[in-house]
Amino acid sequence: MLTNEQRNEQLLKLTKEAELGGGQERINKQHEQGKYTARERIQKLLDPESFIEFDKFVTHRCHSFGMEKTKYLGDGVITGIGRINGQQVAIFSQDFTCWGGALGASHAKKICKVMDFALDNRIPVIGLNDSGGARIQEGVDALAGYAEIFYRNVQASGVIPQISMIMGPCAGGAVYSPAMTDFIFMVDKTSYMFVTGPDVIKTVTHEEVTKDALGGAHTHNEKSGVAHFRCDDEDDAFERVRELFSFIPSCNKQKHGTRLSTDAPSRVNNKLKNFIPDNSRKPYDMHELIMEVVDDQHFMEVQPDFAKNILTGFASIGGIKVGIVANQPAFLAGCLDIDSAVKGARFVRFCDAFNIPIITLVDVPGFLPGTVQEYGGIIRHGAKLLYAYSEATVPLITLITRKAYGGAYDVMASKHIRADINLAYPTAEIAVMGADGAVNIIYRNDMANKPKHVEYYENEFANPYRAAELGYIDEIIQPEQTRQRLYQYLKALENKKVKTPDRKHGNIPL
Repeated sequence: MLTNEQRNEQLLKLTKEAELGGGQERINKQHEQGKYTARERIQKLLDPESFIEFDKFVTHRCHSFGMEKTKYLGDGVITGIGRINGQQVAIFSQDFTCWGGALGASHAKKICKVMDFALDNRIPVIGLNDSGGARIQEGVDALAGYAEIFYRNVQASGVIPQISMIMGPCAGGAVYSPAMTDFIFMVDKTSYMFVTGPDVIKTVTHEEVTKDALGGAHTHNEKSGVAHFRCDDEDDAFERVRELFSFIPSCNKQKHGTRLSTDAPSRVNNKLKNFIPDNSRKPYDMHELIMEVVDDQHFMEVQPDFAKNILTGFASIGGIKVGIVANQPAFLAGCLDIDSAVKGARFVRFCDAFNIPIITLVDVPGFLPGTVQEYGGIIRHGAKLLYAYSEATVPLITLITRKAYGGAYDVMASKHIRADINLAYPTAEIAVMGADGAVNIIYRNDMANKPKHVEYYENEFANPYRAAELGYIDEIIQPEQTRQRLYQYLKALENKKVKTPDRKHGNIPL
């Protein structure tokens, strides 16, 4: 029989073995590639000394293809709980030093167990993905493991925040778990996501493409829109995740705390007095308006490289945490297109799920015309943004800074789809279309007097007063009042309650 001292020594030995993962040689190789190990990542992301590990000694039970001869304590994934900014989180981190992080049955069960813990205790879950995919030797058991994870992603959706950090390869079926989480962080030059890799593509379609061009951070942040944040390196990624957690709650039932700020809610926005150009065709950068209005000029933009004609992100005003959706007149004149509609809709739905008030800044001349958009389904995709706003029950405050034309006016959180407060600057133009296009239709038989007709149309509709007369605009404000008014209305809407229809769920036009 072992003595207590021997038992303690045994525990220390097994602990040391588990913490070594696939061995020092493979750890060194990970470092040579500019990557941290799975354990190092957890230590760098979480608050110091807050991590508590689950299932450190779990191993696989596979006896096929000689797998029984090689076992790693922990089975290639580290799971547990810890804290970020003092906020409790659940976490799993795949260990590439163990079979390239490949997922088997035991590996998957560990992930499922920590996800169940997160959902049961209403805390966010963070996945650090660094895996070559399914463990082929385990066959359908590995596939079953993925499906069990996918199912939990769906059950947790809208209940607890789910964050995916792509820290290396993420291939095949493995990509669908991150795809169902709320936010995806990727690292330049070391993280990749694709359903089929370059070799398979070359065999099937004869296309030659590199890993980076196919599924690198640049590709998924700029072209596909799959990822939400592109980070310079792993340390940058950890900082960005910690920043995100300063804006989002632990679960959908948590009452929001406020962000500490010495920025006075009543601060006058003198910079905005003459910010909107006199020429309505001249672009301006909506970023500048946002930075002037939010606390401490701190705006955490989401998907900054994708669909740049719409801006989405988190900020606070007077300490109240908000989501911001804004047309960007400096890119495609702020038109709505397929990508911007989908980007905006997903962000609105996240904010609504987690009770984050939404501020919408509108300068939109309409939907982007053209066969590419029509063939691509702009009708269906544009409807997603309309659906998301109409479905939202959080406080909705809309400010029209300049153009609000046609159906895009309706879509961008108008009074008619139940925005709570609709504001406008004196520079706002609310109409079916711009004066030039309208005159071409209305006065098509009197083009000789077009300048006179354009002037008349602009006087009648290129302003916010007709909408205000009808009660569609609650208040026309001076630009320098923007921050003060937004704060006052946010405070007034703090206890908003909306009764929704009794239904299983709606059928968003996916």
